[in-house]
Amino acid sequence: MKTRKILFLCTGNSCRSQMAEAIVNARLGESWEAVSAGTKPAGYVHPKALEALSEIGIQHEGRSKLADEFRGVDFDLIVTVCDSAAEECPVWIGKGKKIHHSFPDPAKTEKMNEFRQVRDDIEREIPKILSDFDREAA
Repeated sequence: MKTRKILFLCTGNSCRSQMAEAIVNARLGESWEAVSAGTKPAGYVHPKALEALSEIGIQHEGRSKLADEFRGVDFDLIVTVCDSAAEECPVWIGKGKKIHHSFPDPAKTEKMNEFRQVRDDIEREIPKILSDFDREAA
């Protein structure tokens, strides 16, 4: 089976998209290659996002990236993970099916339990999205 490419997009690329990238690469890396980016990268990966990932056995070495870095890359799937339209969710004009799935921004509260909840939601929801995509593409 060919490895599919997925891009997770948000604004800051410090929490949600980073966690999604790490979870997909750790749990589904045999069939998916994930990257993440933002329209206004924060310039760092939030330490609490890294801590939440390490609690489930994922050591993520991500970096906050500008979406423009991936212009011209063909993705199979692009998933925006911004919580609301007010967060300026980016629009991707490159190739690939585009999906939006909201996750709240845990950085807004800075509470560790919020990071854990978003991590768990991503770990539960993203594999469903990828499974649905694989089924539709078959």
